[in-house]
Amino acid sequence: MAVVADDTTRICSHCERSIPSSNIDLHYAHCSRNLEKCKVCGDMVPKRHAEEHFLNTHAPVSCSLCSEMMERDILAVHTGENCPQRIVTCEFCEFPLPAIDLAEHQEVCGSRTELCHLCNRYIRLRERYNHDRHCEGVPDHSAGPSRPPQGEHPPRGRSNEFSPRRILFTIAITGIAVLLGSLFYQKKMENNQVH
Repeated sequence: MAVVADDTTRICSHCERSIPSSNIDLHYAHCSRNLEKCKVCGDMVPKRHAEEHFLNTHAPVSCSLCSEMMERDILAVHTGENCPQRIVTCEFCEFPLPAIDLAEHQEVCGSRTELCHLCNRYIRLRERYNHDRHCEGVPDHSAGPSRPPQGEHPPRGRSNEFSPRRILFTIAITGIAVLLGSLFYQKKMENNQVH
């Protein structure tokens, strides 16, 4: 029933807590009747709430984006960093898309060209950072005029100007993000009310 800890307390053999010696019998009767040890985490939980404790703390959960099942404690990391369906932004055009499609999109998007106003050459977007670091602003006329490849759009400048079209695009994307966020939040709140 109980193991001796010292003169004034004893260890309950059910919950393994130190209990005053004068209360050990009453404690043990109550403890063994009403509490059970969780098989996963070892916490003592009321027997009537044991299933609820397991479902809310240890039961596998499904990612709302990709439906993959996982332990509850890694869900936040998964949805924020690892989920292939999480929304990420293209570094070249700032378009939001699922992470699983990002590499293919950036391969195409990074191949677009823009005019370098310092050297007057067309530079691929994926090479723009290195070019800007090393460009000396000297036009290169040795290879002939630099023209964008056929079928590509005219160059977009990297100035600090914001075109009305780009501002509207940014507002639209922000609106979509807010709408999606509110829908996910609403769904989460409905799921919490069900449980």
